[in-house]
Amino acid sequence: MRWRVALVGLAAGAALLPVPARVIERWYSQGLYPVLQSRLTAASNLAPFALLDALIIIVAAAWLVLAAADLARRGWWRALVATVWRALVWAAALYVVFLLVWGLNYRRARLTERLTFDAAAVTPEALQALANASVARVNALHDAAHAAGWAPADRVDPVLAAAFARANREVGGRDVVVGRPKSTALDWYFRRASVDGMTDPFLLETLVADGPLPFERPFIVAHEWSHLAGLADEGEANFLGWLACLHGPPQDQYSGWLFLVEQIQAVLPRRDRAALRMSLDAGPLEDVAAIAARVARTASPRIAAAGWKVYDGYLKANRIQAGAASYSEVVRLILGVSFGPDWMPLRRASSL
Repeated sequence: MRWRVALVGLAAGAALLPVPARVIERWYSQGLYPVLQSRLTAASNLAPFALLDALIIIVAAAWLVLAAADLARRGWWRALVATVWRALVWAAALYVVFLLVWGLNYRRARLTERLTFDAAAVTPEALQALANASVARVNALHDAAHAAGWAPADRVDPVLAAAFARANREVGGRDVVVGRPKSTALDWYFRRASVDGMTDPFLLETLVADGPLPFERPFIVAHEWSHLAGLADEGEANFLGWLACLHGPPQDQYSGWLFLVEQIQAVLPRRDRAALRMSLDAGPLEDVAAIAARVARTASPRIAAAGWKVYDGYLKANRIQAGAASYSEVVRLILGVSFGPDWMPLRRASSL
């Protein structure tokens, strides 16, 4: 009993204890985590299926078997107490493992502290200029991207992986073992909640929904690899995923720029959204319409709204103050970060 109480206390303390971001950055995100990530992802890549699915089944089955045994031995009331206590202890154990394996990255130093960032550069005029540049790139890249084709969905694209490694080094990241994109039994939920991918926080796998179209996948995969690189904040993962696509061939660049056009569309003033859409050529416009159609075909507004509300609470509980709105932070990062040639982000002189 004592160790169970201690475990619950440890989980509560870990959740509430304030630890300076510099400490997390040095000893965990740049120290312990890269060691764990390289080993866990390399091991999980060997399995052709999502190990998270197996973990969920095993934990759920064990909990039900033990609950049934308690009911048979102890009666309803004592079984209920034992089952609730077991759930609390197991949740504490899972939370501690989550923090050690990946979750402490939520408390690391932000990219704005590691890159040259000027908040004053985030202006309506700069946003409009970025919108114009993004549309121009999408229009210019469409034909070459579609002619080149897309990498197979079930394996690591070595070209995208190399581009990601370069981008990750540019933002000060350590070497990463990229994850093999896998389907998951959670796909039913992914489709209805408009979730395109997920990083398994226990076994560090890359899970990608089956629904996204081929020209969406390079960015989605690069985004999830950004989580494997220790960027827990969604806006930062979007930034690194976008940057990785820009360092790749035309099809990857197109995926990244098309993603950014959609993000800009969401934050532009309403009066400017129609103008941005009308500036797209026929090909990109068809792709945007295809994305909207596949979301409308598979998503459930109620499930999506509920899912995002839960995820918003999860992010805020893990000290991401913007919650689910952090997805749109990528636009702010791109506008505020200083870039050198070929979209290379400039590091702070005193970068962590």
